[in-house]
Amino acid sequence: MDTDSLLALDRQYAWHPFTPIREWLDPDFSPEPPVLVSGLGAVLRDSRGNEYIDGNSSIWTNLHGHNHPRLNAAITAQLERFAHVSFLGATHPLAIELARELVALWPAGGLARVFYSDDGSTAIESALRMARQFHQFRGQPERRAFVAFDGAYHGDTLGAAGLGGIPTFHDAMKQGGEPLEVVRVADVEQVFALAPARANTVAAAVIEPLIQGAAGMRLWPAGTLRRLREWCNANGVLLIADEVMTGFGRTGTMFACEQEGVAPDFLCLAKGLTAGYLPLAATLTTERVFEAFRGEPGERRAFYYGHSYTANALGCAVALENLKIFRDENVLENLGSKIARMAELLRERIAQLRPVVEVRQCGFIAGVELHGDPAGRLIGRDVCHVARQHGLLTRPIGDVIVLMPPYCITDLQLESAVEAIRAGIVEVTEA
Repeated sequence: MDTDSLLALDRQYAWHPFTPIREWLDPDFSPEPPVLVSGLGAVLRDSRGNEYIDGNSSIWTNLHGHNHPRLNAAITAQLERFAHVSFLGATHPLAIELARELVALWPAGGLARVFYSDDGSTAIESALRMARQFHQFRGQPERRAFVAFDGAYHGDTLGAAGLGGIPTFHDAMKQGGEPLEVVRVADVEQVFALAPARANTVAAAVIEPLIQGAAGMRLWPAGTLRRLREWCNANGVLLIADEVMTGFGRTGTMFACEQEGVAPDFLCLAKGLTAGYLPLAATLTTERVFEAFRGEPGERRAFYYGHSYTANALGCAVALENLKIFRDENVLENLGSKIARMAELLRERIAQLRPVVEVRQCGFIAGVELHGDPAGRLIGRDVCHVARQHGLLTRPIGDVIVLMPPYCITDLQLESAVEAIRAGIVEVTEA
């Protein structure tokens, strides 16, 4: 089918996330969206033959590039066995092996158990439920609240949305009351200022380590995660690390928690777990938490939560191959030079532009914040539209331009991506 027909059918039948409907349905209101039809490495191609550098790794998921031969082969090989079987009352080799591999990424005696789900939201949802039930089974049912931070984004299921600190995303879930009891704080100092009586009602504290994503790639002050761990230890509170975005090398180490020497009680993973290929999530936790759910059948201590596609075999197959690629291709070691080159390019070509408030970078994650338009024009969106004309596909967070490419991006492609952002800023703001 031709592009015009495809877009007409899309507008007639599809409903896109985080997308104002009026703009999407009116072809004259905003530029034509790309109809993506193929990809190779860090490049995507649309139905009109245009090529784009995948500047946000297809919403922060793709690690090693599109159409990776090893990842493709892993899925194909598993398809010849089966695509999916139930994980309720049965198991399969790939889920077992993947759980062992994920646990092995942590020091012995730390994270020891893996619970599978479908995406980042459900990974968080699992941790929230586990944390509450853990305290309940230990005779502390009053521990029902969660500490969460301003600007937080942890997903869109009801519990995960309840943690969220971004009104645009989460206020719609608060009609008729909060979906979750949350102690909202701005920083770790406010956590330490909580009265002991309030701290004793907290089940867990939840944080995106090192950097908040949907808040506009906002960096935490050094030591924030480590101090939060100290407060949790002192007050009998569990720590949930949301590494849905930061996991699997995005911050320069396999997990962001490593950079402050912190082992959480729950580690939530998705996105990069399958290198952006298939929906799969994992919530890792400790043997201590797992043991609290042990009991006789009549005690109803089982974790009554799960999904039809839990531990999907195709997802597990590609996740295992993803971890092998990290080892075989020295991904983390090779990423260091690209992180340094990104920093250099952003500093030399973007940071000094008049409309730029700040360039923020954490590993291979960058956000370019622009001054807002007094007339209310969406600067970030307009800049990304122009950048697309220069061969870069990315999506802003308000007036923050995101650059988070796949790890396979070449130096020349990285330079082109930064130049496309620069061109967008200059053209839109007439800088």
